[in-house]
Amino acid sequence: MSENRLEQDIILSEDVINSVREWNQPIEGDAGLNSTVSKFNSTIRWKLFFIAACAVIIILVSSFAVTVGALDIGFFEVYQIIIDHIMGNATSEYDYIVFDHRLPRVVAGILGGAGLAICGVIMQSVLKNPLADPYTTGVSSGAAFGATVGMSIGMASFLGDSALVILAFAFSLVPTMVIAMMSRFSNASPTTVIMAGIGIMYIFNALTTVLMLWMDASALNKIFYWQTGSLALIDGWSSFPVMFTVVGAGIIISMIISGKLNVLATGDDSAKALGINADRMRLLTLILTGVVSASIVSFTGLIGFVGLVTPHIVRMFIGADNRYLVPACALFGAALMLIADIIGRIVIAPSSLPVGVVMSFIGGPVFLWMVLRRNSSAW
Repeated sequence: MSENRLEQDIILSEDVINSVREWNQPIEGDAGLNSTVSKFNSTIRWKLFFIAACAVIIILVSSFAVTVGALDIGFFEVYQIIIDHIMGNATSEYDYIVFDHRLPRVVAGILGGAGLAICGVIMQSVLKNPLADPYTTGVSSGAAFGATVGMSIGMASFLGDSALVILAFAFSLVPTMVIAMMSRFSNASPTTVIMAGIGIMYIFNALTTVLMLWMDASALNKIFYWQTGSLALIDGWSSFPVMFTVVGAGIIISMIISGKLNVLATGDDSAKALGINADRMRLLTLILTGVVSASIVSFTGLIGFVGLVTPHIVRMFIGADNRYLVPACALFGAALMLIADIIGRIVIAPSSLPVGVVMSFIGGPVFLWMVLRRNSSAW
């Protein structure tokens, strides 16, 4: 109640007026509380701004990526071709190049970058290890072995490249299933998961090497190209039902459980005190990341550093709260993958570098810089 209304109200006694005046006085410490709330709201606004900025960057980079290629097609001409194709008026001689070659490559970059990035976030959170990434559990080694098996027995010659994708996907899930079975006889602690993943990785690498010793030169060249990782392996739109469904579901599930990931990151004891079964949660997230990673690498080959570097870079901007880190990393990882692919197509044009090679050139120095910059506080 305002001071004027207090004075004008003749019914109120002096004691009541004094009590109201005392009640309206600011409580000691309110200024500090208001300042804390203001800083918190400002932090939230910055995180949302960063997420929105990453989305805008994806739109801009995607718009440019569709125009990049060995054949020079103008920016406006490219988008006119896409619009005509959607409207059913595809008459341009470049329609196949743009709509069935360049556009699928861009969409695959977005899905692949987003999927590998969220896998990295989850792995680093649940394993509490800054070096964890989607391949820590041996997913990449299993996929490489599956593709090598297909090429060594000539399945691609009879059944096409889809057979290699199926084998790579199937064998990439083997390490996840092995770790899940091992967790039934032991706990699913971070140390158990990492050590089991490394052991499985070495086994699959040895098996892959043995098979490669028996392969001819053409098959060796093909498996080498597959192991470097490239979006050029995407053949039209046939791969997208699997990638879109699995990666989309993975992102949604990751956002739903992001609050529990925050709790799990504080330690198993804290998680159990809050009613979360840490071992079961870690096992479920391991299966989630294994399936999402497998759905990507089986189509694109082995693309490293996206899941390892992206979470570290994003944490530098918005912190470690997984509720915001998961969507931010998905968008940032997608943008990073597209930028790496564009660099690979431009730097030695008209030839191109596989995106896996470009990501290694980008991710290696960036990761070393972060380690040197933050030293022991990197995590």
